[in-house]
Amino acid sequence: MIKVVFIDIDNTLLSFTGYVKETMREGFSYFGLKPYKEDMFPVFERINNSLWRQLEQGSLTFEELVKCRWDLIFKELDIEFDGKVFEEYFLERLFYSAVPEEGAEDLLEYLSRKYTLCVASNGPYEQQMNRLRVGKMADYFDYFFISSQIGAQKPSGEFFDRCFSILREDRFPGLASEDVMIIGDSISSDISGGINYGMHTCLYQKDIMPERNNSGADHVVVSLSEIKRIL
Repeated sequence: MIKVVFIDIDNTLLSFTGYVKETMREGFSYFGLKPYKEDMFPVFERINNSLWRQLEQGSLTFEELVKCRWDLIFKELDIEFDGKVFEEYFLERLFYSAVPEEGAEDLLEYLSRKYTLCVASNGPYEQQMNRLRVGKMADYFDYFFISSQIGAQKPSGEFFDRCFSILREDRFPGLASEDVMIIGDSISSDISGGINYGMHTCLYQKDIMPERNNSGADHVVVSLSEIKRIL
C-alpha cells in the first residue's frame, strides 16, 4: 500500500523547458547576441542533459557543470560570449522561475489529501525551495529531499537511503520501498533510481518519445491529471 509519494520538480511540477526558452530569448537580446531561434533549444537540451547525466553518475559536480555549460552551448551555436557571465544571469533568473506544468497544483492538492508528499530533486536547495514558494507549491509537501542538502544525487541509492532514513525516523518506522511511488520526467534519474530502489514508478512525459516504451516505469502518463487515476 502506497503511503508516500516522491515528486520531481523540473519538467514535472515546474516547466524548466519553458523557462530555458524564455531566458535564452530574453538573455540573447539583453547581451546583444544573435537572436534566439527555436532550433537553438535542442542544442541546449542535448548538452545540458549530457552534463546532468554525468552529474547523476558522479563524474561531474554541480559546480563543474555551471562552469562549463554555457561555454559548451555557445561554442556549438557559434556565439562568442563568456559562458560564465550568461550562467550567472541564467541561474539568477532561474531562482525566481516558477512556470507550472499544466495541472500541477491540482495534482498536488489531490495527492496531499491522501499521501505524505516529498520533493525529490537534484539541484541547489535554496533555488529549488524558492521556486516552489514562488509557484505556491511548497505548502503541499511534508519533506524536501534536495540533493545539495541531502548530500547525494538521484538516482544513487545513497540519495534514497538518506530520504528513507529521515522518513523512518520521523514518521514511518517500518517504511518499505514498495510503500513509496516516485513521479518524474527523467528516465535516467527518477525512473531508474526508483526501479533500482524497489519503488513504484510513474514517468511523466507530455511529449511523445520513443524511449517511453522502454523506460521500465510501472506507469507512463502524458498529462499530470492521469496520475489521479493511478493514485
